Amino acid sequence: MNSFVVKKIESWPVDLPLKASFVVATGSMDVAKNIFVRVTLQDGSQGYGEIAPFPEISGENQEACLSAFPAAAQVILGQPATQYRRLSRQLHEVTHPFPALRCGLETALLDALCRGRGIPLWGLWGGADVRSRETDVTLPIGAIDDVVATAQDWYQQGFRLLKMKVGQSVEKDIRRVEAVAAVCPQASFVIDANQGYTFDEARVFIEAIEQLSIPVQVFEQPIHRDHLEEMSILKNQSTIPFAADESLRSLEDARQLIEQKAVDIFNLKITKCGVIESVRIAELAQASGLRLMIGGMVESRVAMGCSWSLVLGLGGFEILDLDMPLLLSTDPIQGGYHYEGSSLYPWHEPGLAMSIHAFHASVVAIE
Repeated sequence: MNSFVVKKIESWPVDLPLKASFVVATGSMDVAKNIFVRVTLQDGSQGYGEIAPFPEISGENQEACLSAFPAAAQVILGQPATQYRRLSRQLHEVTHPFPALRCGLETALLDALCRGRGIPLWGLWGGADVRSRETDVTLPIGAIDDVVATAQDWYQQGFRLLKMKVGQSVEKDIRRVEAVAAVCPQASFVIDANQGYTFDEARVFIEAIEQLSIPVQVFEQPIHRDHLEEMSILKNQSTIPFAADESLRSLEDARQLIEQKAVDIFNLKITKCGVIESVRIAELAQASGLRLMIGGMVESRVAMGCSWSLVLGLGGFEILDLDMPLLLSTDPIQGGYHYEGSSLYPWHEPGLAMSIHAFHASVVAIE
């Protein structure tokens, strides 16, 4: 008997309230309607994953992912977890419109495999950079006074890299960034428009931020994901590095971005690409001389822990946007990595080293 064969796959919905509304250019969220996944192997090893759809960004939602789950789970049921790359390709064929679903199944499969092998998940990727790191913290779109007050609170807790969401109103966005920079003098910034600007609006915003001498480390996805030629023009006119987020959903997207010379940095998110596809994109970026950052959707420490494992395992990530669990009002996870202020600390136990005790009444089991 192969002890690494998948014996059972379970899923159950979970609602994770946020401390405050998470408003971006394309929509908002007050409660993350996610799904937890658990994979059990023949030897009893269990691993956890998380499906974290953001409807306005990825087009997925909890209901659709739950409906697609049984067919996707059949792909890995009875298969050896050691063949995770082959299984990832097959999952991609079945779950193409549902990258968050694929991510959740892949994470649980890899977590179970690493627990069975007795190694941390980051060990699967090579353990290239195992140390504590600083993350940014996200400031959603809101009234200037509210955003400034929130920024001051995070700043007092030691956060020095502030990610500001923009993309709804150029003038208001400029004033809001300027106001936060004024009260957080040692902070630098990640700016994220989530495709919210037109070409001309993005140019106005960039020129204003440059004239204000605000220290911006990266400008994420200023315009629509398909407008790569315009993105390349903006990048060449700007002193601020550009990052692809919504434009980067697959390895093929990564190749096109490199060919078009549209960005300086890839922002990897396992929920929009899948875990194994994200690894392949990271390897391509490193081979092509592009810089790397990593982020996530509205996730608990399960999905974010898998992303953190890529940072620790692959190395080369310059900017960490792994703050989302800090914005949730609850943490249903026991064990795993932990935060101390703006710092993330690695774990050394097998897999993700996490457990979830709170199960929903409507658990779906595939066995």
